[in-house]
Amino acid sequence: MNKGKYNNHISRLILILIGILLLAFIIKGDSFYKTTNFISMQRQMVEYGLMALGVSVAMISGGIDLSTVYIANLSAIIAGLIMMNYSGITGIVLAVVCAIGIGVICGTLNGVLVSKINIPPMLATLGTMQLFMGIAIIITAGRGLSGVSDIFPVISKVTLFNFIPLSFVIYLFLVALIAYIFDRTTFGLKVYSVGTNSLASRYTGYNVSKILIKTYLISGILSSVAGLISLSRINSAKADFGSSYTMQTILIAVLGGLNPNGGSGKILGVFLATIIVQVLSSLLNLFPNINNFYRDLIWGGALIFVLLLNYYVDNKKRRSS
Repeated sequence: MNKGKYNNHISRLILILIGILLLAFIIKGDSFYKTTNFISMQRQMVEYGLMALGVSVAMISGGIDLSTVYIANLSAIIAGLIMMNYSGITGIVLAVVCAIGIGVICGTLNGVLVSKINIPPMLATLGTMQLFMGIAIIITAGRGLSGVSDIFPVISKVTLFNFIPLSFVIYLFLVALIAYIFDRTTFGLKVYSVGTNSLASRYTGYNVSKILIKTYLISGILSSVAGLISLSRINSAKADFGSSYTMQTILIAVLGGLNPNGGSGKILGVFLATIIVQVLSSLLNLFPNINNFYRDLIWGGALIFVLLLNYYVDNKKRRSS
């Protein structure tokens, strides 16, 4: 995505966000524009915002990661079990380290399947999605964990200036870090190159397999952090928690301006798209007559609409050039 096209897309996202906020003010101003609601939105968007980052980095490389939700759940379950057996700070530190380790292992497995065995990313991560969920179900015997820690939930409960949750600060830091890596480092440029044309990247001398493994490893780590944040927010974990997040994370990546074929898009766009989806989700929550079963229909319809819109815009620009 060239600079002009990127700036235009960011401008469109900002206009969409302003439009939704104005709509919320007109329809549910008194209920929506409350401090408690904005704090709640920040807490909620962190989890699938981090998973959307994971999906996005994989998409930039020309692939996709459908397993992010279940890496998060497996990481949360492992961390929760450790905290239930080892109390205090020691248990929390051990749980965090092991959860991140799960993210590293799962992400590396995805990367190896895609880069070394040459399984298409969608099929590879669809398979590992079921694998990770199955492992989580076996570990918990299909039951959820609850009340895992008295200390760990502080991460989500503490707010800065009585408005910004600590978990949201962690999310902002990781967004900035990923944006820096993919915009300012040699590794980031190589990922974009691989996403644009992996064969040409090989001829250039890039170790494409190594780049892809690192990319999926980053996705795995982001997912495990999302699992830890989720664990701190609800103090529980379950193998199938947040199953609807998969659709939302893909929607966020595409809405954020990433090309599903790889090689283009920026993290800032993904961040803005995350805010848009969260604001829209919170607005829907204010309408009790809208059943939760309709959420997947709404997100799926929105994803198709965005894909069609991007296709129309790209075709129009190709014809005019």
